[in-house]
Amino acid sequence: MRFSILSRFLLFAGICANGLEADSSDFATLLEERLSTVVAVEFAIEHELDRTVNYTHALVIDNNGTAIIEASAISDRATPDQLVEFKVYRPGQPTTQFSSAEYLGQDGYTTWHFIRIEPAGRIGLRPITDFLAEDASALPRIAEPIWGIGLRQKDEDFAPYFLRSHLSMIQRLPQLTGIALNEVASRACPVFNDRGEFIGVGASGFGQRMMIYSQRRRGEMSVLINPDEAAGFRLAGEVLSALGRVPDNPFGRPLPWFGIDGIDPVDPDVAQFLGLGSGAGLVISEILKGSPAEDAGLLPRDIIIALDGMPLPRLKPDEVVSAHLMREVLKREPGVTLSLTILRDRTELEIPIELGNAPKTPKESSRRYFEDLGVTVRETVFSDVVARREDPSDLNGVIVHFVKPSSPVGTAGVRMDDWIKEIDGTAVGDYDQALSLLEAAEASGRPELVMLVSRGGETAVMRAKLSPGS
Repeated sequence: MRFSILSRFLLFAGICANGLEADSSDFATLLEERLSTVVAVEFAIEHELDRTVNYTHALVIDNNGTAIIEASAISDRATPDQLVEFKVYRPGQPTTQFSSAEYLGQDGYTTWHFIRIEPAGRIGLRPITDFLAEDASALPRIAEPIWGIGLRQKDEDFAPYFLRSHLSMIQRLPQLTGIALNEVASRACPVFNDRGEFIGVGASGFGQRMMIYSQRRRGEMSVLINPDEAAGFRLAGEVLSALGRVPDNPFGRPLPWFGIDGIDPVDPDVAQFLGLGSGAGLVISEILKGSPAEDAGLLPRDIIIALDGMPLPRLKPDEVVSAHLMREVLKREPGVTLSLTILRDRTELEIPIELGNAPKTPKESSRRYFEDLGVTVRETVFSDVVARREDPSDLNGVIVHFVKPSSPVGTAGVRMDDWIKEIDGTAVGDYDQALSLLEAAEASGRPELVMLVSRGGETAVMRAKLSPGS
């Protein structure tokens, strides 16, 4: 590590202005040691027409070169086979020096993506667990001084710098999250207390709300997002929960599922009326057909008040309770039986549910790009049909995944996520049939392709011109 770069960015951090009490050389030593827990990551996403290069940071969690990347760093629309050429850089070192890494997948519970750095690239790295406090479960104190690691961009060799703040508050969102007075670390980079003990990892999603007041925009609210640094951070316990959750496959399988669609928090006044005390309640909107929840006998309008005998916690905002329940499900494995305590007509019931293996997800669906038509279609999966309020047992048609601008399909008005139900007057029964129909349309030489498309609950006929002047 080149200490001159480190010293330069320590100076830029404005240590004195933030009331740093310890000697700056002590923090320089702590920072130098803890830089071994972070890496910068470059990867490409291969699209139908090109590839985009992306940069993010990763936190090393074990001696096998496993590192975690924040969920928001990788597009939800990118499939594992589109994620290629992972390169790992050390902070402050020339970017001509890098190691390769393998993409392992995303874990549903933590939401983190996992990579594994090649053996040659692990030399000198240390897992963040080397810097845990003796009591890793202890929470940092409100107003406690904290500091974290920041990394610059690639054109500056991902040079490290020092960030400093104080802990403002702790919330369950539902992950246990600390919020600092100002940005305290780059995203996915660690946060420490003044003793150099690991207390959290920088997380996105904590923008500042600002009011814009001008002649054109009077009193409008905007959210300012810092793409490089974070004031919020997941506490250390969240990272520890990830240590045993390294995916076995790129899709994070197995994925537990119970098949409840729509869970809304009970209003606090209603919760008090129902006698829930300090607990919370969740109202079930819909039970999905053929799901474990349906098999167990759950019904719409049942109110969930406890999981495995533990009352649901009252969290703020109220919507966080729904996320808490879903995370508790994702913690478990398919085949595990959990017990939901519900209120039905003011009567308390215990409902055991054996979790199933989740249906195929959009990322797992087969897809194909038709270059002459300018469209990528993928097979319809369970969640597509549920989102459109249709019968999930009938996975007909195909979903539009990509539309090339100015292509025949694009000019016809077809958009991403449209549901193609018919092609040239033939109802599309499944993905393979759709491929056959589209292949025939490309090879036919006829002037147009006619599609019946569903969007937002309405259907429309789209006509794609297949030859100029037709």
